[in-house]
Amino acid sequence: MKIITLHVLDDALQVSYAPERAATPTRQFNIAYNAEQTIGENLENLRLKIIGLDVDAAVVDNALSYPFSDTVVGINHQRIDIGLAITNMLNIPVVSQQAVDQHGLTQALATKRDYLTWHLDYYGQYQGKRNYGQEAMLTVGNGFFGVRGAYTEAHADKDNYPGMYTAGLYDQLTTNLNGRQVTNEDLVNLPNAQALTFGVDHQNPFQIKASDIQDIYRSLDLHTGALTTTLLVQLSTGHALRIQTTKLANFKDWHRLSIRYQVTPLNFAGSLQLYSEIDGSVINANVDRYSAFDQRHIRVTGTAQQPDSVYLEGETRSSKVKFAFGSHLTGPGEALTAPTDDRPDAEQRVRQMRSVDVTPQQTYTFEKNVVFFTDRETKTDLMPTATKELQAATFADTLASSTAYWQKRWAGADIQITGDITAQKLTRVNLYHLFSAVQAIGSGKIDASVNARGLDGEAYRGHVFWDEMFDLPIYTLHDPQLARQLLMYRYRRLPAAKQNAKDAGFKGAMYPWQSGEKGDEQSQVTHLNPLTNTWDPDYSSLQRHVSLAIAYNVIMYVRLTNDQDFMTRYGLEMLQEIAQFWLSKAKLDDQDHRYTIDQVMGPDEFHENYPNADTTGLANNAYTNLMVAWLFQQIVRSREALAAKDVAKIDQKTDFTAATLKQLEQVGQHLKLDINDEGIIGQFEGYFKLPALDFAKYHKKYGDIARMDRILKAEGKTPDAYQVAKQADALMVFYNLDATQVLGLLKQLGYHLPPRALSRNLQFYLDRTTHGSTLSRIVYAALTAMAGQMDQSWRLFSQALFSDYYDIQGGTTAEGIHLGVMGAVTLMSTRYYAGVDVLAPQLTVNPRLPQAWQALHFKQLVRGITYDFTIDHHQIQVTADQNSTIDILGKPVTLTAKKPVKITY
Repeated sequence: MKIITLHVLDDALQVSYAPERAATPTRQFNIAYNAEQTIGENLENLRLKIIGLDVDAAVVDNALSYPFSDTVVGINHQRIDIGLAITNMLNIPVVSQQAVDQHGLTQALATKRDYLTWHLDYYGQYQGKRNYGQEAMLTVGNGFFGVRGAYTEAHADKDNYPGMYTAGLYDQLTTNLNGRQVTNEDLVNLPNAQALTFGVDHQNPFQIKASDIQDIYRSLDLHTGALTTTLLVQLSTGHALRIQTTKLANFKDWHRLSIRYQVTPLNFAGSLQLYSEIDGSVINANVDRYSAFDQRHIRVTGTAQQPDSVYLEGETRSSKVKFAFGSHLTGPGEALTAPTDDRPDAEQRVRQMRSVDVTPQQTYTFEKNVVFFTDRETKTDLMPTATKELQAATFADTLASSTAYWQKRWAGADIQITGDITAQKLTRVNLYHLFSAVQAIGSGKIDASVNARGLDGEAYRGHVFWDEMFDLPIYTLHDPQLARQLLMYRYRRLPAAKQNAKDAGFKGAMYPWQSGEKGDEQSQVTHLNPLTNTWDPDYSSLQRHVSLAIAYNVIMYVRLTNDQDFMTRYGLEMLQEIAQFWLSKAKLDDQDHRYTIDQVMGPDEFHENYPNADTTGLANNAYTNLMVAWLFQQIVRSREALAAKDVAKIDQKTDFTAATLKQLEQVGQHLKLDINDEGIIGQFEGYFKLPALDFAKYHKKYGDIARMDRILKAEGKTPDAYQVAKQADALMVFYNLDATQVLGLLKQLGYHLPPRALSRNLQFYLDRTTHGSTLSRIVYAALTAMAGQMDQSWRLFSQALFSDYYDIQGGTTAEGIHLGVMGAVTLMSTRYYAGVDVLAPQLTVNPRLPQAWQALHFKQLVRGITYDFTIDHHQIQVTADQNSTIDILGKPVTLTAKKPVKITY
């Protein structure tokens, strides 16, 4: 084992290198700090110094003594968890010399390695969007509600945002903007029910303030779903305290949130007060660019206070959804009447208080249990229901419920990555967010789906987009009932989709790009450009391909589950209504005898119109047309798998006739694409007529050009006029399906690509893509892996994997994590790197494991059979719990139930 030992000084880092911890180091060097750089930037010099030494781990020999981390050090009056920083930088475990002395090097490193892969930790106090982003990453939720990982002592300000949301609760408000009435629908920020703080000797309640805080450590335990925050506080009065808060969501009784609040006076005796509050004065203020609009979505209708409990009732302003909160504070001391609240909006808040006499170094433990109900999922009277539920709620019960849920979930859904600490941790973080954002919806009692930002932020106004397409496979592979309920959200909005199509002059169902409460179109008609501070027209609703994503979800769900009951009762109806829309939108060109689909936008949102055109949208977007052809093909196959009498009923309901089927075949074989002589698939008709953009010039001038659309508009130009893309578009169909299926579709349409066309198309579009969406990198990571370009694939995958953790888009994580990319990254590791393609018509295995990973182990449920895979660079091992046959390396392999098969490759 090759170890570096670190000794931290105020002006330098002393590094010693010793293979197998030899008595005498073979390398020693100092890294002097640059005063003009941050501590993190200075640590980057360590990476350069140890190149070629192949370091396995690090030991810090002069770490400070803290209960929450053994690798915190002091550098020139600042503190940093150097272990966290180096693990993120070098992907190695870091331990203190004290841990080595106590447990031995091998055990200390094994314990730390395991800890790092199961915890999301942040050390230190951060401000602004960076702290907002960490709050989003630390959200605690169960799919019914999500509570951002804010300090319980904080209220909304520029540095802190303790938001709380419940699945599918939207509200519409209209704002007069420059004489124009603009209506927006938002996922509602609910009353702040996690508010909990302390006071000393009846002084003012403590608030988060940098000058009063010595240290902060936040740790999300992925084993249990518990978020623990440790504050070391030094008040201006000299009182020193340690505050440890643990938050949990209940997965069995999912109306419950529990908080354990432990206070340890470190240097004083006296009296301590606990203040618990439900604050109904909140607004939706998580996203700065929405601030021009009316964001006060709730109205408090009543409060009640008892010695140990408080209640708050209210309703949303326009959707008129009634809700009730109850909060119960228990612990040592006695309940007192809270002092008069002289703050503004005091009538919208309700507070309770406890007081206890304290002595130094003694820990006092309090519990705050919160319950929350709405009249959407609860048909009984809300206040009696909340009162009864609150009486039964305890922290111990919620901890047991959350722990049991996550133990069961990890047993089936965990992806174990050998050899990469950081990828292992972030993969589990992704799975944590994917399931904690939606789990309660699986009950069938909540009418909601997975929105683009989960239940931890207000970006995209909490709407449901096509992002669910990237998440549904994960849910289907591990919780088919949950996936089915998410699809039911779309089925229940089929009437609205049909009305959308009718209003636009089409047949069938046209699902909205942004969907909320009712399923009508919620896309904005104007968009704020932060570079110019002007409102530009927004044509994003022309992304009609969202209907194709919904159809794709239905088909893949049934393919993975063989749930023909869903297809019979709901799925085929949705597919055929969506097909009716596309049939009515396709126009026959008598000159070339091909069908055109116009006035659409593809996934690349930079292109909305043709330059100088009188109409909006584009014609013959390659992704759209190829997915339409695939849909028409799949409808025929789906019908063949159902009973004739059931198909007849659905045909009658959807106005499907023999002529319609003939039209499916005709259109599906004659849709128009723009493909040049080199075999490059044009993103849309006329794409090749647009000039190329000088990317080097713009990189030099602006640095980050991910949002090239905003840059061009700020210069008085338009991205419509250039070959530039925000994200994968023309090649997106290769991600949804695979090269064989796409080439088959092209052949069906009468197009033939030359050899190595995929590689040429890839390079062509990579040269023109700015990755303005986090989804772009993961789609291209998959495509480059398909093309055998593994170095490029790994680079793109790593950027996508880190996108929310490092907030690579410069503040967007503050407004909610990106669930779409989390789902796509998670599936990428098993579908493309492990090579287990569950979305193919037959399960196939063709590994392309990255060099950074030694092995992958995971389970997946496919058509009722649980497969257990372990894949390394030389061997595939698979076990199925039932007899089955799968395709491994191009050959059929028969599996006998519960007997592992090993194949060397």
